[in-house]
Amino acid sequence: MTGAACSAIGRSMTDDPPFSPALLPAGFVDLLTPDARTEAEGVATLMGVFASHGYDRVRPPLMEFEETLLAGAGAALAEQSFRVMDPDTRKMMVLRPDITPQIARMAATRLGAAPRPLRLSYAGTCVVVMPAAAEESGRQIMQAGIELIGPDSPQADAEVVAVGAEALARLGVPDVSFDLTMPPLVPALLEEAGISAAVRPALMRALDRKDAAAVAELGGAVAETLIALLRAAGPAEQAVEQLAHISLPPRARAFSERLAATVTALRHVKPDLCLTVDPVEFRGWKYHTGVCVTLFAVGRAEELGRGGRYLSNENEPACGLTFRPDVLFRAIPPAQAMRRIYLAPDAQPQAAARLRAEGCATLAALPPEAPYRAGPEHDRAEARRLGCSHILSGATCTELD
Repeated sequence: MTGAACSAIGRSMTDDPPFSPALLPAGFVDLLTPDARTEAEGVATLMGVFASHGYDRVRPPLMEFEETLLAGAGAALAEQSFRVMDPDTRKMMVLRPDITPQIARMAATRLGAAPRPLRLSYAGTCVVVMPAAAEESGRQIMQAGIELIGPDSPQADAEVVAVGAEALARLGVPDVSFDLTMPPLVPALLEEAGISAAVRPALMRALDRKDAAAVAELGGAVAETLIALLRAAGPAEQAVEQLAHISLPPRARAFSERLAATVTALRHVKPDLCLTVDPVEFRGWKYHTGVCVTLFAVGRAEELGRGGRYLSNENEPACGLTFRPDVLFRAIPPAQAMRRIYLAPDAQPQAAARLRAEGCATLAALPPEAPYRAGPEHDRAEARRLGCSHILSGATCTELD
């Protein structure tokens, strides 16, 4: 066997298979029609509802310097952030994993002198190192949401949730549940009760698992109180009534009363909302300081969105709600395609313009490959091949057989 032959055999055994141009990194996908159309139209609907309530749209950049984006509350996002060095400044930059910290930065800097309440809305792409939940696989995710910056009141919390509810209703998302929680309540209770720092992690895990037996074992003097809080979870009015009868120290009581006040404010503006309360839920709330909300649709495990109260730029009260369009739009029917109309070579431009103004898509005939293919039969065949339902010839629009 010649050396060339041996070399060829060696390459065939060790070379990687040919690289496919359709291959993408894990967690990144091409979004095609109708999904891309559903997302685009759905985001436009969300932003329209937000704008109708006075939320002005902003567009933060896709990348920021690490020392800016991951400062303050943004530090909680460090593990989810892709980093790259800026070849110009030699500083590390971050692909944003979440837009909320960027809104906080804008509110404190470019919009620092703007009158409060400051209402902002946004929509854009984020990139995360790992998917947020086990049932998800995407690392490039869409976010669309609102931030209400300045006021700190139950009415402000209720406004954000109510605007979100209206947006979902406008989209036609069925059977949405709004689950309220107060992440600072339990930590405040444990601190006021003097629970040892060594015990708290295990106790918090037990609360997260809703394991009453473990809570009873680890909870010490507040075990009964913690178990009562566990049992208070459920429909909002029922939960609020139970919370009112639980003996809590001052800080924890203040958090509980704020949660109840937010429920009352929400019922005032959205009396028919499907509203539940879980006073001990804290998982995933890393920088939030008050009432939080998670949105679910009946029959779907994925979160449609979440949000809550936090400190914007570490010092200004704020409350927001972020939707996940890539998850949200799987809960609604695909957007309807525009009616497609083929424009024959003799189609009148004015007639075609009128059809587009009426919401139709027009596909212009391009010169045929050979003269003998031109003519009405060729036009009809091309219209069918391109998925058109009608053909415009002259000023006459005719439905295809």
